[in-house]
Amino acid sequence: MRMRFLVYLAAGYVCLVLAAYIFAGSLIFFPRRELDGNPSERGLPFEDVSFRAGDGTSLHGWFLPGKGRGTVLFCHGNAGNISHRMDSLEIFHRLGLSVFIFDYRGYGKSEGKPTEEGVYSDAEGAWRYLAEDRKIPPGEIVIFGRSLGGAVAAQAAERFRPAGLILESTFTSLADAGRHHYFFLPVGLIVGDAFNTLGRMKNISCPVLVAASPDDEIIPGEHGRILYGAAREPKMFLPLKGDHNWGFIYTGRAYSDGLERFFSSLFGDGKGKNEVE
Repeated sequence: MRMRFLVYLAAGYVCLVLAAYIFAGSLIFFPRRELDGNPSERGLPFEDVSFRAGDGTSLHGWFLPGKGRGTVLFCHGNAGNISHRMDSLEIFHRLGLSVFIFDYRGYGKSEGKPTEEGVYSDAEGAWRYLAEDRKIPPGEIVIFGRSLGGAVAAQAAERFRPAGLILESTFTSLADAGRHHYFFLPVGLIVGDAFNTLGRMKNISCPVLVAASPDDEIIPGEHGRILYGAAREPKMFLPLKGDHNWGFIYTGRAYSDGLERFFSSLFGDGKGKNEVE
């Protein structure tokens, strides 16, 4: 009887692992199609943009003009869509920056279905839209990534040559993040080397800002410290307060001040410091 129970238990575990492997994509991406508003509702001017990913997939985004200081290429997290990032758009606008925020394939008005290689191709298309269609010099583009978007941003920064890279609430790798929540599963076997942000850091030559919170319940703050340690100089670390989704809001003025110092170090007045208090 006991042996039969163990056999059933083992079989159940194997089925669980197989299911996790087969449906891994649906456990990574949580897209939402419907847009809940647009920047004009926050008093922000914007242009609706249709463009192509590197592999030709039709994508959608918004371009918000700034005051000529520089342009942020915004890679959002794994849930929702661009309409759920209004607070960040307001912050960048107040700092005088233009922003190009886009939806990955399968999100919002973008066609297709998200995959790791697919979202990398989406970021490639967004970069080429800025550099080729809008003729913005690479030295005026900063790539920003939050959460899973940080892994996408790191891949783009490794491939292209932006003025800077911002990684906010980003994991070292998908496997490392998965082990934190699913310690009972062979996460490394299931997701392999997917979204390996840490592995790219040694190849990124632009200045880097890493922002992380010790109170982050989804991506442990330690991941941010590890990414910061692996980044080349010049680099900055911005401590956040609060949870994964709202840490940048809870941090308040210190957050926008930290971004200001980083952008100032990139675009002219040299106020950057290794750690933003």
